[in-house]
Amino acid sequence: MNENKNIFGIIYILIAMALFSVHDAILKYIFEKTSLYEIFFARTFIAALLSGGFLLITKQRISLITHYPFLSIIRVVLHFLAFSFYFVSLTYLTLAVATALYFSTPFFMSIFASIFLKEHIGYKRWLSIFLGFVGVYIILNPNFNDFDYKTLLPLLCALFYSLSMTITKITSDKDDTYTQLFYFYLITILLCSFLFLILGSGQFDNFIDPTVKFIFREWFSHINHTWKFILMIGVLATIAFTCVFKAYSSYSTSVTSIFEYSLIVWSIVIGFFLFNDIPTLRTITGCIIIILAGIFIFFREEIREQKTNLETPLRR
Repeated sequence: MNENKNIFGIIYILIAMALFSVHDAILKYIFEKTSLYEIFFARTFIAALLSGGFLLITKQRISLITHYPFLSIIRVVLHFLAFSFYFVSLTYLTLAVATALYFSTPFFMSIFASIFLKEHIGYKRWLSIFLGFVGVYIILNPNFNDFDYKTLLPLLCALFYSLSMTITKITSDKDDTYTQLFYFYLITILLCSFLFLILGSGQFDNFIDPTVKFIFREWFSHINHTWKFILMIGVLATIAFTCVFKAYSSYSTSVTSIFEYSLIVWSIVIGFFLFNDIPTLRTITGCIIIILAGIFIFFREEIREQKTNLETPLRR
């Protein structure tokens, strides 16, 4: 791939990460007026409509038959749980901290590649994984006598998302991208519809904590105020996904993937201007360690031609 052409892949990734940061900021801004799975449902439904329209216009052929029905369900459920954890974490963590902790994903993906895909992980990559988790520890700054375990939710997101992407690697040998995308939208919408039947009327919303209320609040209770923000979340997510897909499918993944870490920078900038969040020295130090460790892992995979992590974006 011509290096000059890769600049377009980098631009796609930078745009995608900026849009994801705005997406997260909007969610953080409206979470006290809406429900977690109301957003999840609308976000997925809007993305499915826009993606479906694009596929119809471009006359893409989609196979509705998956060779891995059970793994497809597990994959989507893991993804669903992962970003449930992440979106909840945005209600009490700064954008920078939540994003930085989420970027422990490459470390988990390398571990799972070793366990489930039988990839050889050399001592240098293990050292990078260890240093990456040191960065996570620095950001968390745990006081075990009074530790808020909710701060671990972005790590749970990274763990579950990594498992989901490991399954994607397995199912990709027979199911193409559009088949997997179809089942992602279908199963996610079904999960949200099921949760609407259970939680949609707000019958379990007896809590004071804003984070917990975000999970159990009645759906569409402030829709006159939130609809435009939820629509923006769906549109931003779809455009960002499209940019990521374009970058990974048309340009060098070893080059473009590194620039996903710009999401941390965007999160710091947007968090500062919208929420007056000023990152601490510990947060900045931890972010730098995580970024350097993640970039080293990407380079080692390129050298060894082990593309498991490079073929799947860190943010979807």
